[in-house]
Amino acid sequence: MLKDKVVLITGASRGIGRATALLAAENHAHVIINYKESEEKAAELVENITEKGLQATMIKADVSVENEVKDMFDFIKKHYSKLDILVNNAGILKSNLLAMTSTELFDHTIDVNLKGTFLCSRYASNMMRKQGSGKIINLSSVIGLNGNAGQTVYSASKAGVIGFTKSAAKELGRYGITVNAIAPGFIETDLTRDIKEEVREKIISNIALGRSGNPEDVAKVVLFLSSELGNYVSGQVISVDGCQII
Repeated sequence: MLKDKVVLITGASRGIGRATALLAAENHAHVIINYKESEEKAAELVENITEKGLQATMIKADVSVENEVKDMFDFIKKHYSKLDILVNNAGILKSNLLAMTSTELFDHTIDVNLKGTFLCSRYASNMMRKQGSGKIINLSSVIGLNGNAGQTVYSASKAGVIGFTKSAAKELGRYGITVNAIAPGFIETDLTRDIKEEVREKIISNIALGRSGNPEDVAKVVLFLSSELGNYVSGQVISVDGCQII
């Protein structure tokens, strides 16, 4: 479904990013795995893909730092000459009550989750405009849609991603570029690993399908939006949450 497409996935060394990279590679894309700190996991992922005769490379960059983002896109221009798909997956989640949330935590969360999406999308769209085509897929969250106590900053950052997505879709459509957001619900990743069991049970009790999701559930929707099947879908927010009841 993605034969010969060049795909950049940020924060791809684990979780949803890793599942997306594996699925994209299995569909014969040239996968670029971005990571910040998890070099060993990124290298392991590249090895897993290439030993199957598929194509992947890795590049280190902090998506919240513009110079590093610029260097990453310079690398893509030099080695691939194009970028077909950008998946803005890199993100952080640290919960705290509003009264106990530091300004530093606010700044860091906004920098990674929202500024990182902005920076990567800006550089990617510059390449895609010249090509006359491209797909940008941003990872938001159901928390960005519905809010959640103890997650004001995370919710704000992910709500910002949704507003950014809708505006970018309207602006970039004339260049043949689609922009969409995915809002995962309760997905079993490193971000949710430390949730207390009683809290986990309460969350799952509010999911119509009666279970948590897995990274592959989200990756399949990324694949749909990345492929020709999603060519006429833009400016949308697709929840992947098992029908999480508010």
